[in-house]
Amino acid sequence: MTGPAPGVDAAIEGELRLLDPLVRASADLLGQVLHPDYREVDTTGRHWDRATIIDLLVSGPAPGPGPLTASRMRGVHLADGLVHLTFDTEARNRRAHRSSLWRLTPTGWLLYYHQATPFGSPGPSTGRPSG
Repeated sequence: MTGPAPGVDAAIEGELRLLDPLVRASADLLGQVLHPDYREVDTTGRHWDRATIIDLLVSGPAPGPGPLTASRMRGVHLADGLVHLTFDTEARNRRAHRSSLWRLTPTGWLLYYHQATPFGSPGPSTGRPSG
């Protein structure tokens, strides 16, 4: 393999755009990245649709952790026109594992589905689930 597929690169670029506070504050810019059928499950387990998440983000100071820093971003080309990204975010000592599905559309790669799962400080790995 010679490197990431172009779709993976495009999805990573799109995901990084979504972390930009200027993009998160603009309905027009968010609309350029979110698929018309976009759905999200946030760190509390709440479900959101595209219109609701755009309204929430642009309506002023969003209730949330603030600016996010991403790490360990990886992508896999699952099928023609479908990319899966995984990565971690941190903001104000709140961390989440994130998973996104990106779909190729006539207008480019758009975020179709996103889910975030909170996690605590990393501890020693025992190979067994905790709790």
